[in-house]
Order: sequence, then structure tokens, then C-alpha cells
Amino acid sequence: MYKTESDHARTVFDYLRDFKNQTGHDLEEVNPDSAAGSDFCRTYDIVEYPTIIALSDGGQLQNMWRGTPLPTISEVSFYV
Repeated sequence: MYKTESDHARTVFDYLRDFKNQTGHDLEEVNPDSAAGSDFCRTYDIVEYPTIIALSDGGQLQNMWRGTPLPTISEVSFYV
């Protein structure tokens, strides 16, 4: 979760690129300003950006990282 028109956007873009290069997996990006993104943020009580969440296949929250600095790629890749 991040806003593309923000101070942290470049950091998030770099993180997403590095994550893909190191793990071969993409992280799903959600725009909190869209209708679906807004509902998603309300569901998981996300009010700080950027936020990375790890969900189980059933939608259960497993872990959440809020704000900067972003977590290490190895921390997040554990849930991929």
C-alpha cells in the first residue's frame, strides 16, 4: 500500500524492483485512493503509508510493516 504521488513513492518503486530481482516474485500493489483500495485499507486498518502486509490464502493477516524504513527483502520473502 502506497500513494504514487508521495515522498516515499521512489523508495517503494526501488524496493519493488529489488524484491522482484532477488526473489523472482512480484508484490501486489494496492492504491489506497481507489474504491477497492480504500475498502482494503479499512478492512485491515491501514492508515500509514507505505504499508506491506502478508496475508494467508484465506485472507488472514500474518504480518504487517508500516511506514519507513521498509522491512528487509528477506523478512517479506518469508511470506511469499
